[in-house]
Amino acid sequence: MAERSTAAVDVADNSGDEPLAADAAKATADGVDTQNGRAADGPMPEKDGERKNAAPAAAPELHSGHKLARRYRLEECVTRLDGFSSWRAMDEKLRRAVGVHLLPADHPRARAVLAAARSSALLGDPRFVQVLDAVEENDLVYVVHEWLPDATELTALLAAGPLEPHEAYQLVSQVSQAMTAAHREGLAHLRLTPSAILRTSTGQYRIRGLAVNAALRGITSETPQRADTEAIGALLYAALTQRWPYETDAYGLTGLPKGVGLIAPDQVRAGVHRGLGELAMRALANDGATASRQEPACTTPEELAKAVAAMPRIRPPEPAFTAPPEYQHTTYQQGSYGRPTPPGMPSTQNVTVVPPPPPLQSRTGRALKWGVAALLIAALGLGSWQLADALLDHSSQGNGNNQNPAPKGDDAPNKKDPVPLSVKGAQEYYPDGNPQDLEGVSNTYDGDASTYWRTKSFYDGPDMKAYKAGVGIVYDLGSEEDVSAASIALRFAGDHTTATLYATGSMSSSTPVGSMKQIATATTSDSSLKLAAEAPVKTRYVLVWITAMPQAGGDQYSQAGFKQAITDVKFTG
Repeated sequence: MAERSTAAVDVADNSGDEPLAADAAKATADGVDTQNGRAADGPMPEKDGERKNAAPAAAPELHSGHKLARRYRLEECVTRLDGFSSWRAMDEKLRRAVGVHLLPADHPRARAVLAAARSSALLGDPRFVQVLDAVEENDLVYVVHEWLPDATELTALLAAGPLEPHEAYQLVSQVSQAMTAAHREGLAHLRLTPSAILRTSTGQYRIRGLAVNAALRGITSETPQRADTEAIGALLYAALTQRWPYETDAYGLTGLPKGVGLIAPDQVRAGVHRGLGELAMRALANDGATASRQEPACTTPEELAKAVAAMPRIRPPEPAFTAPPEYQHTTYQQGSYGRPTPPGMPSTQNVTVVPPPPPLQSRTGRALKWGVAALLIAALGLGSWQLADALLDHSSQGNGNNQNPAPKGDDAPNKKDPVPLSVKGAQEYYPDGNPQDLEGVSNTYDGDASTYWRTKSFYDGPDMKAYKAGVGIVYDLGSEEDVSAASIALRFAGDHTTATLYATGSMSSSTPVGSMKQIATATTSDSSLKLAAEAPVKTRYVLVWITAMPQAGGDQYSQAGFKQAITDVKFTG
């Protein structure tokens, strides 16, 4: 499987004829195989859209280290063809990796790319790789988008073999629902290929290049919903069979035999899930194929999403159980534990077992036994006397006869009062490469209740595990302190907010949550959250990790959805 993966948009178009393993190994960071100047992704069927055959302008001649808008520093060119180039860059203001597409301002597709990027950015759906900026400046047009270092292309996943039924079910369910939301806003993809689908480390599928991929290639379609639906069907077909459902080889996948048309997935590969195979045929029925049963064809992403929802839910596979090794009989007296039988020897041997010597019958042995018995009797008597004394003492206390006053002054145990811990610094924790509000982190410990750090708005909730592991902030206490509790002031009340405190070794987002020590966890439906540890934990860095958020209305920053904001955080120890 390919080692590198990211959210850069695949920006080249031609057929992929190389074997599956070779394609996966040569995939670059933006999903483009530049071996021999060719892209790894093959052509979609002609009816996906029409390419405008305008002569492209020359690609801008830029180099590593060049800065755009005194902010985006170009680091590595991953694609340069068809009049445009794609780069991995560094956003020096927010200190994160981003992807950048560059075109000359006089490129015939420059205006279409700008319009597509701006429309895609307005959608704001976390199921799509987000467009961060789209600018025309100094005779250049550039589009900045997210770069996901922990994501893996579907192309690389299929190089290792077909997906498990549960994983294929998640793929078609998440992609069809995301494209349904996009088409409701008038946006089409027209380039849904295996290299446009990314799987994050949390199991979420994200789609890159919404509207932008088609604009870069000059692709249009009179029936965009139908084209995207068939593309999703092709993705599901490939996930089930590891074959591309057309006659040409593409995306590192072998095509179907020529002249036989579209074959049902269970005829291509044994053991294919029947329901998912029929669903793929219904989505691909746009090309004249017939489903193995008589359900109507799915012609829009919404129809496909409803068909997926109507299926019985496919459970994830059970973890494999390894049987323990078979018990080995031993011949302990001969010291032959687990030894193999030498060749030429019978499998069983008659071994004379020497009986153990009888117990001591001498005068010394009898004296030893009587001594042990006497010690046991004495121990029982002493224990009975102590038990009776304790019961009598307890009874006298219950009758009010206890004349011993409670210890005072220096004799009383010292109980430490909670001490406020000051915050010396903080940084947002985003292991998936997708931060929420980097500039608002300092608002959570500035003492001003009117300022806050906010999350983005999400469609599903309150629990976030279906699409994101969580969001949070790492706080620096300046030195190691005994952390016992935290008080968090929230902007939004409602059902419900869940947060957990973790002790971590640094402020870096590269440290996984699973390796951190949990301090406390709590859930609330109010605008404040109290977390208390069973025992203080000594640490310098504390992560506040939110895994559930309530539903709230729209505001100047985001639309209505499941979201939260933190106005103040205080720690005690």
